[in-house]
Amino acid sequence: MSTPKYTINSDISKAETLPASFYQDQSTFDQIREKVFYKSWQWIGDENLVKLPRQTYPFVMLEGYLTEPMVLTKDEAGGIHCLSNVCTHRGNLVAQNPGSQRKLMCMYHGRKFGLDGSFESMPEFKEAKDFPRECEDLHRFDTAKWGPMLFAKMGGEVDFEKVIAEMNQYVGFLPLAKFVHSETQSKDYLVNAHWALYCDNYLEGFHIPFVHSDLNEALDYGSYETILHDHFNVQVGYSEGAEDIFDLPAGHIHHGKRVAAYYFWVFPNMMFNFYPWGLSVNIVRPLSPNQTKVSFLSYIYDESKLHKGAGALLDKVEREDEFVVEGVHKGLKSNYYKAGRFSPKRETGVHQFHGMLAKCLG
Repeated sequence: MSTPKYTINSDISKAETLPASFYQDQSTFDQIREKVFYKSWQWIGDENLVKLPRQTYPFVMLEGYLTEPMVLTKDEAGGIHCLSNVCTHRGNLVAQNPGSQRKLMCMYHGRKFGLDGSFESMPEFKEAKDFPRECEDLHRFDTAKWGPMLFAKMGGEVDFEKVIAEMNQYVGFLPLAKFVHSETQSKDYLVNAHWALYCDNYLEGFHIPFVHSDLNEALDYGSYETILHDHFNVQVGYSEGAEDIFDLPAGHIHHGKRVAAYYFWVFPNMMFNFYPWGLSVNIVRPLSPNQTKVSFLSYIYDESKLHKGAGALLDKVEREDEFVVEGVHKGLKSNYYKAGRFSPKRETGVHQFHGMLAKCLG
């Protein structure tokens, strides 16, 4: 069965949303894996995963969807590498557990690699002709670092350093290197809905007065805005009062304004929510057309502000979002709903997202 074709009018005042069938079609879900996620930058974790030289950390990128085995390493010189964790001999996993080691060695037949992924040796291969070749090295994924956070490029042509530079126009004044990951404030949520519906909901503040009473009290809904960039957008939440806002330096793009939160979405599934207390990273992990795992990862900078303002009651806000998103997922199964329209004022982020998905699917 061929994948349906999707188009989104670039004029938001005329555009319709992705159809209900988009969220239900298994072939579309599978194509998104290949055409969107395998061609995107993805969150790895933070640099503390390989805090010391010679540390290795095997993991699976977006387990349950991409299932791409990778290994993060730090070499003797302190360089961090993200490598394929699949031996180039017979495909066995190379690193089985996190640990400290001078070399990567496959336990199946003894092939050795440097911590940068370069092939080093292989027993019983003296008679092999044209060996070793360049392809004997472990595949190296491009990596990027933003504060303590690490990212890997699965594919595609996006310049993530440019994305980071543009996001730093808003939050570059914050000392990200001092942000500390909090296990107690981090949590996973299982949402019984399509992953893109979760993103749809995140990408607009239109629903805040109707769904989030506490958050609505902390934000000035009338001045809420969404700013679009090529590969991401940022929603700016302003406060009506002078408390629980950022102390923005002179020369900042929003200097003199009462900014309570910056909500960044990076295509297709990463969210970075900055509050005066720190950062909540949300990673959206597709599991099936009907189920999504969302990881909330908290990085605290000023604990005294943790339960105040727009960044308070995050668990309650998440539960409210889940209730609505799961309701939409059920509603889209109706025979009487095909597609909707966008609010040109309030849903520019959703329109951007739908347009990017339609373009990737060709």
